[in-house]
Amino acid sequence: MNTKTLVLSITMVGALLSAQIGRTQAPAGAPAGTTGLCKDGTYYTGATKQGACRGHQGVKEWYGAPDNSSKKGAAPATETPTTAKPSSTAPATTAAAPTTPQTKETAQAPGGGADKVWLNTASNVYHCPGTKYYGTTKAGAYMTEAEAKAKGARPDHNKPCQ
Repeated sequence: MNTKTLVLSITMVGALLSAQIGRTQAPAGAPAGTTGLCKDGTYYTGATKQGACRGHQGVKEWYGAPDNSSKKGAAPATETPTTAKPSSTAPATTAAAPTTPQTKETAQAPGGGADKVWLNTASNVYHCPGTKYYGTTKAGAYMTEAEAKAKGARPDHNKPCQ
């Protein structure tokens, strides 16, 4: 091997190693494309660390490239964390997992009906049947619209159900 080839090889290896500095590998059970782990246990798949895990208590561990988004004019990340939780029992796989994002679906609370509204007891706002938050907020109860108004609740977006 001549000197020129040796210097070129060393330069390539150095470039590859320097690209890995500040980066750790995502765990085997993480979804494909994972670039971070949020403090609440969800994974993040965005390209930049800025804005990552917003609403998920912040970034616990970053697996992506070092964040260069602090430059002026850098666009904030628009990706959202996925809800896959780390699992110590997940088997390691060699095949790439599908890259479809995982979303958290909130199941509707049992009960309700056409004559009932869902009162979010934390915000004192009630939601009508068939709307996004009907029966899905963390704290709430089903009741008639009249009962909700009697408790001082207001309709979601100020639009009464009936």
